Amino acid sequence: MSDTRILSKRVLEVKPPMTRAMTTLANEMARAGRSVVALAQGEPDFDTPAHVREAGKAAIDAGKTRYTDLPGTRELTAAIIRKFERDNGLTFKPNEITIGVGSKQVLYNALQATVDPGDEVIVAVPAWVSYVDMVRLALGVPVILPAYADAGFKITPAQLEAAITPRTKWLMLNSPSNPSGAMYSAADLKGLAAVLARYPHAWFMSDDIYEMIRYVEGPFPTMSAVAPEMASRTLTINGVSKAFAMTGWRCGYAGGPAELIRGINLVQGQSVSHTSSVTQVAALAALDGPMDFLPPFVEAYRRRRDLVVAAMRSIEGIQCTVPDGAFYVFPNCEQLIGRRTPKGKTIANDLDLCMYFLEEAGVALVPGSAFELPGHFRISYAAADASLVEGMKRLQKACAELN
Repeated sequence: MSDTRILSKRVLEVKPPMTRAMTTLANEMARAGRSVVALAQGEPDFDTPAHVREAGKAAIDAGKTRYTDLPGTRELTAAIIRKFERDNGLTFKPNEITIGVGSKQVLYNALQATVDPGDEVIVAVPAWVSYVDMVRLALGVPVILPAYADAGFKITPAQLEAAITPRTKWLMLNSPSNPSGAMYSAADLKGLAAVLARYPHAWFMSDDIYEMIRYVEGPFPTMSAVAPEMASRTLTINGVSKAFAMTGWRCGYAGGPAELIRGINLVQGQSVSHTSSVTQVAALAALDGPMDFLPPFVEAYRRRRDLVVAAMRSIEGIQCTVPDGAFYVFPNCEQLIGRRTPKGKTIANDLDLCMYFLEEAGVALVPGSAFELPGHFRISYAAADASLVEGMKRLQKACAELN
């Protein structure tokens, strides 16, 4: 009998992002009249800065609604080059820049452009929920490299050395990290670079999307800046979604070697062509415009981080580190696994725990297994203070009621 299925095997192996799944469940409960504190989605609760919004409106009124060059407009490309030079000390030419529909698309395009069937991509976990499935969609093999709280949620050079094989194509790293908030220091990155130097076939994908949301002083460490010898095989990815509260605008970008960028653009040319012309004008205003809104944003995140960490550390059975950046905490909940709910159900894993929090306490979180590190859960504190205070009270009560 012939195979009548329509979906490919690789698509059937992909899981819907758990962050969206938990948010969808929370929204359904809210529509049904339940009180829900939604702390699952990684999205700033602040408005896009006024000057950026105005630039977008002006672009529409000026008729800037046509196709643009495939990699992006010359004006935005120039602004990205200035940003890399100003903030990171990196120098790029226009043909070394690509602009995508969010940094997520740049990540996806890069894997599609470079990974052949069977190629291995090392993913340091806990990692953003899409990394592993993006690798699988490119017919690559994800190599999971776990980093635990006692190592600051950061992989070591020794771990990397042991994971590299002749099939290794990339090491993917997000710093500051979603979901842990961990940030690799310059010394950390130099240690990884020293290993990669011995394996010239292994490239480095630097996901810097949370660069501007960090709570430590000093220049931001990114691989090509702290280890210039790696620049010829590093893709440095960033975007406007998080720092500028522009998640819905969809604009990410990257700088890297010209041949790699050419391949990324070939993939993009056969999919979305380019990001919105209006969005590109707004992104230009964001990158070149005033940054006075940013310190208040970061200070609000810092205050919220401290509130959430203190609440988590007050709960018996939960351990919680203090993140260096981004807007998440990633507590360890292993001691709660095996306990029973007031209704008599045994908590078998972190997903069960998050479903208990959602169904019984009305708090939406994301289980650590979605980030390839079970026994944890992620809280997004990119939410109003009042919501966080209420959410923490509910979680404290729910945990106290576990037997």
